[in-house]
Amino acid sequence: MSKGKLFVVSGASGVGKSTVLGQVMAKMPDLKFSVSATTRPPRPTEQHGVNYYFVSRDTFMDMIQRDEFVEYNDHMDNLYGTPKAQLEQKLEKANVILDIEPKGAFNVKGSRPDAVLIFIAPPSMEELERRLRSRGDTSEEQIAMRLDRARWEMEQIHRYNHVVINDQVDACADEIVKIIAQAAE
Repeated sequence: MSKGKLFVVSGASGVGKSTVLGQVMAKMPDLKFSVSATTRPPRPTEQHGVNYYFVSRDTFMDMIQRDEFVEYNDHMDNLYGTPKAQLEQKLEKANVILDIEPKGAFNVKGSRPDAVLIFIAPPSMEELERRLRSRGDTSEEQIAMRLDRARWEMEQIHRYNHVVINDQVDACADEIVKIIAQAAE
């Protein structure tokens, strides 16, 4: 039986998940981050084994064949998955947080009903679009795809235990810290 509790965070691309979760992790040093595997290339600030395990599509497919994922999914033409071994190892010692998209979150909840699902929502779709455009690294085609995906994700929020609006990063992070602290008691 694992010692820790599992928290799963989802939110639309551009909602600020990474920024918010960075603050949550800083405020809760005992909380462990479950590192996902992905076939997408790393962004300039990302590190292998810290932000993601960056693997080839062939390696990812081999991991699927060996049943090495708690969940996996194709998202925006890249594969993402949560490796079982590192998740279980971290849960033996601490509470763990996953940052995954909704389909993966629902798969985790199906296999781990005690997992707490948290959705980070934008203040509005207009604000989400503004944030996506302000990145400066996203094509019009990608923005349109991400906004379509965000609309579907927003329709799923009723399936989450908690929904937190990210209109201010500090307040959003504080709300998630409260949720984790209460659920972990």
